[in-house]
Amino acid sequence: MIDLNHGSGCNYGQGAPRPPIATAVSAAIDSALTARNRAERPRTYVSSSGLGRDCLRQIQFDYLAVPKDEGQEFEPRILRIFEAGHRAEDIVAGWFRIAGFDLRTERPDGRQFGFAAMAGRFKGHIDGCFVSGPVAMDYPALWENKALGASSWKDVVKRGVSIARPVYAAQIALYQAYMDLPNPALFTALNRDTMELHTELVPFDARLAQEMSDRAVGVVQASEADEWLPRAATEPTAVVCRGGMAAGKWHAPCAWAARCWGERR
Repeated sequence: MIDLNHGSGCNYGQGAPRPPIATAVSAAIDSALTARNRAERPRTYVSSSGLGRDCLRQIQFDYLAVPKDEGQEFEPRILRIFEAGHRAEDIVAGWFRIAGFDLRTERPDGRQFGFAAMAGRFKGHIDGCFVSGPVAMDYPALWENKALGASSWKDVVKRGVSIARPVYAAQIALYQAYMDLPNPALFTALNRDTMELHTELVPFDARLAQEMSDRAVGVVQASEADEWLPRAATEPTAVVCRGGMAAGKWHAPCAWAARCWGERR
């Protein structure tokens, strides 16, 4: 049958047009990424990567693997960004190695280096450790790498990681303390858009490390006592709950905001 109105959709007896190849491929990949993420077992420990967040209750929700609010699971786009960030570690590590650095990123059995405390209820895994290299700095030194979008990357370059991203600074301090690496850490930030690399030395902040360690203890103890830790906000409209910039700090939207403030409804 000749379709004299090609593209009009009025060709009776034909099935619905297939989606463009880009849409079909993206949908297949997104579905697979979502399924893989849902199949992962939730963490059963306080992670060093999130202890620098402002809200203690948010950290506690994460530790207890409390189900996130409806619609707050990671979107496929975010899962792609997470994976790209993880792969970026391998890229940057390779650059360091061809430049002559002795960078250790995993144990002989392939596992990451890390620490565990409180009978495994508090853990952290480092990106790597510099043992030696062609640059004059103190060795051994912790290596922490992040892959950032252009805007976040420029902010870190301008203000430094400790001010621009205090969550990362807390993570670094904990690793330096628990891994017995008190020399200044080498922090690198890869611009995902331009592949530019920012590098800075981060001195060991013992006070911050102790504060974050105490936080981990508080989260575990409160959870064992069936007590909820205080929120960082007094209203659900606060930036720490809904997400956004406040006082020069970026807050991701809280994935448990509706559950946390549910008693008001």
